[in-house]
Amino acid sequence: MFFGNSQPESGDNKWRRQLDKFVKANQQELAALFWGLWLANGDSQGTIGIDLQPTPHFVYCPKEQIEKLNIQVENRLQEILGIVENHKPEVEVVMIGIGKGEIKLIQFAPEPPPPICFEEVGKDVDGLLDVLEERMREEIVF
Repeated sequence: MFFGNSQPESGDNKWRRQLDKFVKANQQELAALFWGLWLANGDSQGTIGIDLQPTPHFVYCPKEQIEKLNIQVENRLQEILGIVENHKPEVEVVMIGIGKGEIKLIQFAPEPPPPICFEEVGKDVDGLLDVLEERMREEIVF
């Protein structure tokens, strides 16, 4: 039995691979952004999302909208809702990737943890948004 990707990469999966690569390469900055936004808003605005269309940018995904979408897709997002509801922001980053009419959970526990990433990066939220959105536009192509 093989555990590799046996299917050729389709255009539908390319965005997921590019997003994974972007997240891996920018973990510290994403963790810093996540923590900075958490300090500013908690979860009052929803979960941070990376919307890839029309050009990659950050958005908030309100919990009510994720719940509504879950109902529309016959509860196939129940696991994502559980992770969003129960994550520990001081330890792990949880975001939602949005592309091609699909969503993808982004979840990782950076070393160092998000609060320290925010201190070490030394940029404010607006500066992080600018840098990361520019990198996304360069690295993630639809």
